[in-house]
Amino acid sequence: MALKTIKIGTRGSPLAMAQSGWVEQRLARLHPRYTFELVIIKTTGDRIQDRPLQALGGKGLFVKEIEEALLEGRIDLAVHSMKDLPGDLPEGLTVGAVPEREDPRDVFVSADGRSLKEVTPGGRIGTGSLRRKVQLLKYRPDLEVIPLRGNLETRLKKIKKEGLAGVILAAAGMHRLGFGERITEYLGPQIILPAVGQGALALEVREEDREVEELIRAIHHEPTALCTRVERAFLRRLQGGCQVPIAGYACLSEGKLHFQGMVAALDSPLILTERIAGDLKDPEGLGAAAADRLLRKGAREILKGKDGGGID
Repeated sequence: MALKTIKIGTRGSPLAMAQSGWVEQRLARLHPRYTFELVIIKTTGDRIQDRPLQALGGKGLFVKEIEEALLEGRIDLAVHSMKDLPGDLPEGLTVGAVPEREDPRDVFVSADGRSLKEVTPGGRIGTGSLRRKVQLLKYRPDLEVIPLRGNLETRLKKIKKEGLAGVILAAAGMHRLGFGERITEYLGPQIILPAVGQGALALEVREEDREVEELIRAIHHEPTALCTRVERAFLRRLQGGCQVPIAGYACLSEGKLHFQGMVAALDSPLILTERIAGDLKDPEGLGAAAADRLLRKGAREILKGKDGGGID
């Protein structure tokens, strides 16, 4: 007989369901005395599909309603794409576990098999991310960027429907939904630096709920947690109300944390980058230090600007 039913809050998109379903199945195998149930919650980002995310406020659009359900006790656990989480969480909530990260890179899905470098000048590339747009145009300023919204399958269909040369998407989503064979090219950070937390999941719980926190620790992956702590500390230090394209990726190598961050302007070709390395004892300090370096390089002026934008 089950001890308790644990309700897992999730968005209803195919990718969100695949991610939360994976968490549900892992937890059910590890804790057979509990029952786990998915609860679909529609978020602001899901409801409004006819406007760019940055026009709606950027971060938090895919998590606010889920976090409200968690705080009100309607669910016991929330599964988010880490990159959807704002830098600061609501009081009373915490990230209780971070499973092992999927591939954090972006990918190019081509209409005809050509790589991004081989696309004909003037080719139309689809992406809903300003982070991707500014870096793509630095790499290939001769291309045209077409804004896209919708779930992953919708974006793939728009390649043919809208006559695009291709689209840029997250590798993690392609893998999790079984579209890996559609990937034409993986884009390393030297071309497009990933969004903060890209490829990682965040399992959010109420701070006082020790029972659920203990259950989910079984699927926690500490190396991923360390890296995403660096990235999120970087994001928190940079946030100042105005949203601009920000990217950040950390990895573990030779016993150290290595981080690369980016802040870009939308009204000029200015892209600021920073690389930093440090030990494992203070991931938040490392992320904050990288942000401070960028602020001194000119990111403060970009963040105070009125050019708008979006973090992803």
